[in-house]
Amino acid sequence: MLATTPTRALRAFAAALLGALFLSTAPVSAQTGESEFAKVIAAAQNDIVKGPQDIKLSTQAVLHLPEGKVYVPQPHAAKLMHAMGNPGDYSDLEGVVFPRGDGDWFATLRFEKSGYIKDDDAKHWDAADMLKSFKEGTEASNEERKKMGGRALEITGWAQEPTYAADTHRLVWAMKSREVGAPADEPLGVNYNTYALGREGYMSLNLVTGLNDLPKYQGDAKQLLGALEFNEGKRYADFNASTDHVAEYGLAALVLGVGAKKLGLLAVVGAFFLKFAKIILLAVVAFGGAILKLFGRKKSEAAES
Repeated sequence: MLATTPTRALRAFAAALLGALFLSTAPVSAQTGESEFAKVIAAAQNDIVKGPQDIKLSTQAVLHLPEGKVYVPQPHAAKLMHAMGNPGDYSDLEGVVFPRGDGDWFATLRFEKSGYIKDDDAKHWDAADMLKSFKEGTEASNEERKKMGGRALEITGWAQEPTYAADTHRLVWAMKSREVGAPADEPLGVNYNTYALGREGYMSLNLVTGLNDLPKYQGDAKQLLGALEFNEGKRYADFNASTDHVAEYGLAALVLGVGAKKLGLLAVVGAFFLKFAKIILLAVVAFGGAILKLFGRKKSEAAES
């Protein structure tokens, strides 16, 4: 999950992408049409939702999308993930949230119908032991990751230790990772994982950004998490022990098991995003005069190159 500063060539591509997709009504040009990402954004234009807006998530919850955020729904959301280099299964993906203004991040929203997850084990967590288990599990899965064409990952520590709020049934944690053998001065990427527990499973909201930028964007992740509201009858408090399915695992598994899996799945996506963040964000959120002014500035930079 490595970040690099966009070159002038990439800035030129960003300008071309904006021009083709948002500054005319013509179809995507051949110059940009060769990009799978450009095609996805072009197809998603009319379905992108701008906050403030309420968005239904399956039959489980609603996201009160705040002002300043945009939401890319399915099927475009899955295609975006594929375009960012990960051909995984996104059948449980609800959509992807981007900032409308400044901000180098995006967040994926999923619902996992795991059943009711008991939260008793949160009282006995040992963050040091969990970190050790996470490192061992990542090392053990590196061979499989290589067979699938991916790079080996190494865990460098917590970006935020697992924290659970029993009153709101919200779990937050973040792991620092990098590709094995990456230069020491390369910026680290991070997945900031937040979960909202419900009666039949959980909503996961994973924010992807650069580690150095995490302090700036933690507030956005928490804002989105707070904007998630389970429907009446689907809330954690609505659990019925006599009728409802109980998950085979507890909260710790969302970090050690499910979390480890998602770290590997999102590693390629995160690397792509961090490398081309400006291009992606410009393409997705090119609404209004401020972006048009930015386009003009990048167009000038492209001409210089």
